[in-house]
Amino acid sequence: MLGHLVYILLVAAVVLTVPSPTADAEVRAVLVVIGLIGLWRYGWAMLHLGRSLWFRKVWFPPLRKRAEAALSEDGVGHAFMLLTSFRIDEPTTTKVYAGAFRAAARAAGGATVVASIVEPADEWLISHLATAMYGESLPFGLEFVRIPGTGKRDALAHGFRAIAKHQPGPHDTVSVIDGDSIVPDDLIERCAGFFLVDARLGALTTDEVCTVEGAEIFRKWYSMRFVQRQILMCSNGLSKRVLTLTGRMSMFRAQLACDPTFIDHIQNDEIEHWRLGKIRMLTGDDKSSWFWLLSRGYHIYYVPDVVVETIEQPPSPNFVESARVLMTRWFGNMLRTNARALALGPHKIGFFTWWAVLDQRLSMWTSLSGLSLAVLGSFFVSGWTLVYYVLWVMISRYLVVLSFLTTRPVVSVWYVPLLYFNQIFGSFIKILVFFRLDRQRWTRQNTTLKPSDTPIFDRFKRYSSVYVTVVAVAVYLAALAVVSGVGTPQRTMPVGAQASIGGLI
Repeated sequence: MLGHLVYILLVAAVVLTVPSPTADAEVRAVLVVIGLIGLWRYGWAMLHLGRSLWFRKVWFPPLRKRAEAALSEDGVGHAFMLLTSFRIDEPTTTKVYAGAFRAAARAAGGATVVASIVEPADEWLISHLATAMYGESLPFGLEFVRIPGTGKRDALAHGFRAIAKHQPGPHDTVSVIDGDSIVPDDLIERCAGFFLVDARLGALTTDEVCTVEGAEIFRKWYSMRFVQRQILMCSNGLSKRVLTLTGRMSMFRAQLACDPTFIDHIQNDEIEHWRLGKIRMLTGDDKSSWFWLLSRGYHIYYVPDVVVETIEQPPSPNFVESARVLMTRWFGNMLRTNARALALGPHKIGFFTWWAVLDQRLSMWTSLSGLSLAVLGSFFVSGWTLVYYVLWVMISRYLVVLSFLTTRPVVSVWYVPLLYFNQIFGSFIKILVFFRLDRQRWTRQNTTLKPSDTPIFDRFKRYSSVYVTVVAVAVYLAALAVVSGVGTPQRTMPVGAQASIGGLI
């Protein structure tokens, strides 16, 4: 609370010390453009917030009651739980599988835990854990699928094929659980009923909280991201189509997860790019499963009152480097699926979902527009332009952080700079990745896509990626300058700027 008070006093002090922008018509013109773009962005954010509140307070509670009633009348089907583990430390693996075992033991329709693993040590640890918890007679089935360390896609595909041999029924479910995710004990009973009330439901995912290893800044950053996730997931959940099926924990209708075309799509997904050629999807299996369901017209639910705990281990002790690595993977997965999801059209996936997918492309440019205009305006118009922009950021982002109280009981004032960092740094990463969709890498594995057999084509892809990035950024900055009038001949460059340029010449 003290931090919020100090922040408010700081903003008030800045407001009282800066001159009014209305005194300078040129500054006012730049600020108007920044404000209009900001109104569009924050209008979209307010729409998400409103839809999120409606979803959680009005739309979802009756659905929850129908799911519970259907579960008591029809009974839950068999619950398959597919877990993938690779190079995860022993304490984390123990917590993850202990949570899965408890959920499996409570499944009223019976459960089978399928562990898709690489190393023999994991099989020994998991089997001994099950015995320590339940003795020799387990209240659920436990199966192991051993594969070479060729990636999560292969691990999932082998796991799905092992489950398909059981010939699951129409009410059976498959929960795909990551090796660092701890599910609640009542996972099955709280989620399986939704598949009984909606015959078109293909999969669902849930809320998440995190336990983060590392410095305090990592804990603040992750917790803020999960707050944003809850709001956006609830908003898109109102359309019965969330924008991602997180690999941390997603529950599928078993017959769909065992469909041979689904399994092949997860294992061998690829896209065709006009400049980069055929790109085999290395990471982003959750985006592949999401697109398979979306393209076939299935609903994809969000369950906001079931919480999965994830154990986050940043890839580097350096915050900026960790953010770069993680954002490159997250945004790469998103953008590699973006174009084909857009191609489905609003008639197929619904207008709001389609527009939300389109906004994934627009936001990486619009989020940078305020900073870009402020820098251009401070150089060509007045140095105060940048000061006004900083003040706008301080006020607008703080209001956004306060809106997070609709989702979480407490928010940190440190969310304000972290939110701005996410928007600006994230936009830079998105732009770089957008023109380099062929660059992929796992976080835990030292595995990347093999280069093309043609060195000339590889060089063409690298150099053309740089070229189109430079051209796109130049066109973007030129468009901003034209719209705002910054840098046009009728503008007079400030004396300080003239002197600086003169010194360089």
